[in-house]
Amino acid sequence: MSDVKASMRRIYDEVFTQGNVDLIDELLADDFVEHEELPPGIPPGKEAPKAFVALFHGAFPDFRATVEEMLQDGNKVITRARFSGTHRGEFMGIPATGNSFDIPAIDIVEFRDDKAVAHWGVMDLAGMMEQLGVGGPPE
Repeated sequence: MSDVKASMRRIYDEVFTQGNVDLIDELLADDFVEHEELPPGIPPGKEAPKAFVALFHGAFPDFRATVEEMLQDGNKVITRARFSGTHRGEFMGIPATGNSFDIPAIDIVEFRDDKAVAHWGVMDLAGMMEQLGVGGPPE
């Protein structure tokens, strides 16, 4: 197995922060499974990270994913990160507030043949909404 931590860093730096969704087809397997509960409207599977990036970059043009710690255990990579950005566009039906957010996130990604095949993650969406000044997530 090659350096899967380098692949994870590319996902954070090039996909999430720079918005290069075309790279997803190179780094994720066709049978990729998304296990994280994501905001409404995010499709399952390999399309999930593409839609996530589009949603977040549309609402937060300066969206940034910052890796704080990354560990590898066999074919899994565990990352502690921070997501941040400034609310400049509509997000989940909420008009832009101009407020910024900075929240923690944990991701676990399983690799097979140097491609990501599954993701489990947790991000503080409620904390994000509070920082944006809109309370909790819309119901």
